[in-house]
Amino acid sequence: MVDQSTPLRKLLGSSAATLEKAFGYATCGDLLHHYPRRYAERAVLTPLAELAEDEYVTVMAEIAKVDSRPMRNRRGSLLEVWVTDGSGRLKLTFFNQAWRAKQLRPGMRGLFAGRVSSFRGVRQLTHPDYQLLDDDTDGADPRLLSGLIPVYPATTKLPSWNLAKAIQTLLDTIDLGPDALPEPVRAARDLLPLERALHFVHRPDEWSQVTAAHKRLRFDEAFVMQVELARRRVLAALEPTTPRAARPGGLLEAFDAQLPFTLTDGQQQVSAEVFADLGREVPMQRLLQGEVGSGKTVVALRAMLAVVDSGGQAALLAPTEVLAQQHARSIDALLGPLGRQGQLDGAETATRLALITGSMGAAARRQALLDVGVGDAGIVIGTHALLERTVQFFDLGLVVVDEQHRFGVEQRSALRDKASTPPHVLVMTATPIPRTVAMTVYGDLETSTLRELPGGRKPIATTVVPVRDQPAWVDRVWERAREEVSSGRQVYVVCPRISGDDDTLADADGEPVAPAADDEASAARESWAGVAAVNDVAPMLADGPLVGLRIDMLHGRLPADAKDDVMRRFAAGEIDVLVATTVIEVGVDVANATTMIVLDADRFGISQLHQLRGRVGRGSHGGLCLLVTASSADSAARERLDGVASTLDGFALARLDLEQRREGDVLGASQSGRRSHLRLLRLLRDEDVIADARADAQALVDADPALESHPALRAAADALGADDRADYLEKT
Repeated sequence: MVDQSTPLRKLLGSSAATLEKAFGYATCGDLLHHYPRRYAERAVLTPLAELAEDEYVTVMAEIAKVDSRPMRNRRGSLLEVWVTDGSGRLKLTFFNQAWRAKQLRPGMRGLFAGRVSSFRGVRQLTHPDYQLLDDDTDGADPRLLSGLIPVYPATTKLPSWNLAKAIQTLLDTIDLGPDALPEPVRAARDLLPLERALHFVHRPDEWSQVTAAHKRLRFDEAFVMQVELARRRVLAALEPTTPRAARPGGLLEAFDAQLPFTLTDGQQQVSAEVFADLGREVPMQRLLQGEVGSGKTVVALRAMLAVVDSGGQAALLAPTEVLAQQHARSIDALLGPLGRQGQLDGAETATRLALITGSMGAAARRQALLDVGVGDAGIVIGTHALLERTVQFFDLGLVVVDEQHRFGVEQRSALRDKASTPPHVLVMTATPIPRTVAMTVYGDLETSTLRELPGGRKPIATTVVPVRDQPAWVDRVWERAREEVSSGRQVYVVCPRISGDDDTLADADGEPVAPAADDEASAARESWAGVAAVNDVAPMLADGPLVGLRIDMLHGRLPADAKDDVMRRFAAGEIDVLVATTVIEVGVDVANATTMIVLDADRFGISQLHQLRGRVGRGSHGGLCLLVTASSADSAARERLDGVASTLDGFALARLDLEQRREGDVLGASQSGRRSHLRLLRLLRDEDVIADARADAQALVDADPALESHPALRAAADALGADDRADYLEKT
């Protein structure tokens, strides 16, 4: 007998290496949880019209015609087998394998697996693997040819039926051990025992068994994750910290008194939640999410001032130098004299602001480190440079992490370790998060949400510019940019690349990233769009449609002082058109910028486009966002762009984004190259399952924090916590 931790090579021998290479599976437990993608029924054929080109498929079909003939232009034979679902047809092509005609006879049914291609407009599978389903088929496992036939996620070297045979062998030999799901929870939720659930999912006789198996296995995925998160919440509550409450007549009161605007109801409510957390002896662990432009920075700044009032320091960690510098400028402007301790115009109750980045000069860095180390700088803003050992805080009381998803576990831990007692933590994101994602990915954080925009904010009109269908619209894009500039306003032009000879896209820091969208449009791009790179587009505009305007460039490969200079001049109105990468995606706030033109918009994801759009319309004038694309009208890319253009509701777009992406993308697996922990659970569809699992997990952990009465569950939670695939759980 084997158990779930047994290496696959012990069971499968040399074929285990193929499995590990294809799916990353190393143990018998990994393979046992490789669930069927779907099920085929002998009487129900696969709809062939729904097959997509270049997709690896396993289809059930009936052989309609077999034709073997010599090839015309070279030696050898060609065997063409036509299969049908009763309405559509698919061609199976075999070169120099005429003998297969004796196996593949008209009227026979089978499973056929391969990659869909097209030749002269006809969809085909070339040299497909197949498993015939006739009763007299030699060598077939009869359990695979009766009832519902499992169709597994497969590869060219591992067709579905080979995976099925390996899993059937495993089911007959494995000892599952104790069930990790406690019996009271299983009974209350009317769930199958694990052994029956696994047999039903891999060997179903009827659909009701599949439904019951999925119900149990989905709950398992949600429950173990929520138990691990509940344990972390309990552990965090056991670490005492220093309460940080604002003092009467201090910085916070002075700041509120000089604010030139009234806080929204949402800002006041969220601030109250944050202040209540800061006043406790348990470290705050809170996620602040909100629409673009909803005023998260002001809420965070008020929290920082409360901590400074208490005698502590606050650190704001930003992912890029541009964003860190922008935060420093905007916070300095908001504080005014309150942030100029020791200066002639500084207020009596003032603190000092320090900015620490990797590229700052030696003298400025020494002064900033001194101000931070002796406690003169109450508010410290920086990039990853804050994590260096040379940065020592006098009394770090609050850590604010901006754009949380851009930081790794080690980076966040390094900043927390700089505090003498566990600091309070406020995580900010401008990407709205659906409730189920918040419960799953940020499940160990309390969540606050800002939906209300400050008064006076004008709406942003968004239009998709389809250059394939309407090439003349391109000229109108640049005419519109000229009109905005002639009215005294400013324009962003965003490109996905820095240089036209780049093979990859660039992120805010100039590092290469994969395209966020399909590349279906690339062949159809017009000449101007084919060079949608900052270094090419800027001079092209300056010499062409925007000649005479003040144009400059901004991207992550520029020196830090050059980036800061460009942003200062753009904010001062000295630049009319800023051609940039997504370095301006978050945090950049120039009220006079009213137009955002995104070239090759199909290259960006939904949340990224929503962030970019939020850079305009931040002043008294309405905003305009033009999404320029060469994607075809019926493509997935156009559907995504049309979705962005249809609404300004970031929460609706977040759901759309989640619907169109794999769960692994949302949970971070795609960025890290690892597979997602989730197999059957879907964050939007299974919201009720996640909520039920969270309630059950919290009740169980409250009663037994160490899980002493549940050793099998403790082992499962420990495995999830120790597995580097669970980095996405580490959000504090």
